[in-house]
Amino acid sequence: MGETVVADEPAAPAKIRPRAERTPAERTALARRLRGVYARPPATWPAPWIDPGVEWRELALLPTVAHPPENPFGPAKAALGRALFFDPRLSASGRMACVTCHDPDHGWADGKAVSLPHGTIAARNTPTIRNAAFHAVLFWDGRAASLEAQAAEALTDPHEMAATPDHVIDTIATTPGYRAWYTEAFPDRPFEFAAAVQAIACFERTIVGGRSRFDAFLGGDAAALSDAEILGLDLFRREARCLTCHHGPTFSDGGFHDLGLSFHGRSNEDLGRFRITHDPADKGRFRTPSLRDVTNTAPLMHTGMFQLRGVLNMYDAGMATLKRQPFERDDPTFPVKSPLLKPLGLNRQDLADLEAFLGTLAEPSSPAPAVGALDSE
Repeated sequence: MGETVVADEPAAPAKIRPRAERTPAERTALARRLRGVYARPPATWPAPWIDPGVEWRELALLPTVAHPPENPFGPAKAALGRALFFDPRLSASGRMACVTCHDPDHGWADGKAVSLPHGTIAARNTPTIRNAAFHAVLFWDGRAASLEAQAAEALTDPHEMAATPDHVIDTIATTPGYRAWYTEAFPDRPFEFAAAVQAIACFERTIVGGRSRFDAFLGGDAAALSDAEILGLDLFRREARCLTCHHGPTFSDGGFHDLGLSFHGRSNEDLGRFRITHDPADKGRFRTPSLRDVTNTAPLMHTGMFQLRGVLNMYDAGMATLKRQPFERDDPTFPVKSPLLKPLGLNRQDLADLEAFLGTLAEPSSPAPAVGALDSE
């Protein structure tokens, strides 16, 4: 038999000396020049630093949400979904609602490092559902192909809301306000769990952003960004290589990448996408999160281990590189970190400018949608 062939993988990245910092006068002059460059339409912006073969899209305003034909938007349906989203009575315990983990006061995440600490799989950070309408798949491992599937799993997963479809429908059918909304949203349709899930997904598709300062900048307000933020925008697209995976209107390629954070072989191992596809190439790969509103959804990454500056420091270093144990030397299924990750050699000014730019993606705070007292109607 032939010798086992192990896929090429990046060695532990060599440390790069940070590049020289600029003087205040140099920064001011560069920011002035870049402001003129980026004030022009995005189609005229400098070419980004992208690895060969990477398909990318320019940063852009969010498009209009396209509701699927099998679940078209309806005001009554969205109102029903909104109420269900905030109602803990749908859970088995009566104490947990969708909003428990997707709180508008925490950027539609929960502000915790991880959720499900006693789950059957390694605990993960809760992703925001803001702009989830634009994602092709949901969850860090992409196991849900729609918001309807995501909502159904959250409702019935024994480690989340732990409800049964019958419990959800019984709650709706025995609550006068829900019955009225349901009848208006789904005329002539019997009470069904699938309809309740459609209502929640319909509401979730209304949770979109697009009001950040960067959106104002894209809309023509050249003064919306400070000098540091302009410098950060240019870094994001070029020397910092962020655009490689965080591009397009959502600041995400929607793909799956191994960042070296699978903790392979340890007690907290999480192999990500592999658990869904069972393809060894997917070991350690997780979905690229959107960076919109990233400063309001910390802690970050699927592990929830990092604040924003920590993430930037990790990317600057080329992220973590797993070390093979002797018995894994010829293992072709060993998780291999993405070759797109490389040490950057950024300096303190660069990291601060990048952090400043990412702050321009923050959405303005807004009060949570009002929910009526349905059981009194």
